[in-house]
Amino acid sequence: FNPPSPPLERFDPSLLPLERGGEDECDECFPDFVFDPPWPPLERGGEDECDSCFPDFASTAHISRLLNVPVLLVLDCSRLSASVAAIAHGLISFDPTINFAGLILNRVGSDRHLQLLQNSLKSINLPVLGVLRRHQNITIPDRHLGLLPTDEMPDLDNLINDLADLAKSCFDWEKLLPLLKIQNEEYQHFLSSQIIPNNKKHFSQSNVNNVEKKKSNFLIGVARDRAFNFYYQDNLDILEELGAKIVFWSPLKDKNLPAGVEGLYFGGGFPEVFAQQLSENILMRKAIQAAIISGMPTYAECGGLMYLSQAIIDFNGKSWKMVGILPTTAVMGKSLKLGYRQAITNIDTPLLAANTKVYGHEFHRSELTELPARHLYKMWRIDEDKNRSKATVEGWKFYQLHASYLHIHWGSRVDIPQRFINSCRQF
Repeated sequence: FNPPSPPLERFDPSLLPLERGGEDECDECFPDFVFDPPWPPLERGGEDECDSCFPDFASTAHISRLLNVPVLLVLDCSRLSASVAAIAHGLISFDPTINFAGLILNRVGSDRHLQLLQNSLKSINLPVLGVLRRHQNITIPDRHLGLLPTDEMPDLDNLINDLADLAKSCFDWEKLLPLLKIQNEEYQHFLSSQIIPNNKKHFSQSNVNNVEKKKSNFLIGVARDRAFNFYYQDNLDILEELGAKIVFWSPLKDKNLPAGVEGLYFGGGFPEVFAQQLSENILMRKAIQAAIISGMPTYAECGGLMYLSQAIIDFNGKSWKMVGILPTTAVMGKSLKLGYRQAITNIDTPLLAANTKVYGHEFHRSELTELPARHLYKMWRIDEDKNRSKATVEGWKFYQLHASYLHIHWGSRVDIPQRFINSCRQF
């Protein structure tokens, strides 16, 4: 059994310029992921928060309409029987423009339970293309920000194989695969009429291809290990397409930065979970501090910002020393901050010029003890009128460091990675 490749891709118009629709960017990058049938599974963008656009903006329904892809309606059938039909009918009739291809019944119990569900769903004019039973031995662990990252799952291959074996018997492949193949052929016909330069795998490929690329062997060090692994792959791809060479390294295990790096990139992750190991790696903390003080261009978002602070106070109240560049401490708490954001830069940074508007999202359970005297961003929820709502001030600019809780997708704003690359070249 060979699962679709790639296994998952995220298309999120809320992270792209709304004044340009955000939608064209998703439509432009999608062809790169469908050259081999069947359709890749698509992930919804996030919480439905953009009421000022339209109610289901960036939802799975929105993306399916945008890309004209079929939808499999997955129903959690635990503790349900007749009411499952009411739920299915409500979802299907809510938006008749969505192309529902079939139903997947999840968390089904006994054979009797399945029979009750099937009898109830006879009134729904959609085929049941899969039945997933309850399997206590097949679980994906989670923690306070969601599922456990794959970097921390040593048995991931076994889990995938177990799921693949389960899928062999749980899905009606004779009906499902031909359906997906037909849809894919329709899109292949569309592709044949499009000009897609260089088969790039990111948003706004026309933007990237219009940027002058200079031949260079300069290196950007990307922190990647169990503590830091929240990255948009598109961001890394764009850096490489613009001439950078990515070098991965581990703040947990390595004792020094990779030789010859001219810029640093710290993504999000779980530094609070690995705070003791990060704190005990004193040589690495000192190397990072020295590099940033020397003026090395550095981008840090969310977990990266926390790591560059004075300390992290974990969920148990214990304080762990961090790199110590930013004059603030990250304190873990129960309150979850999440959502799409619009922000305007207040000062020049290695990534953004002052008065630049960007879109991104927040997703964290930490708070900072001190805010910057001169903030990097004025920030609002994406559905707020910035002329009427009070802005949140956020983000730090120290030396050539751009540090913020805001996660930014660079695909629609190639000036962001280009400015970062130019800063690295000048270092």
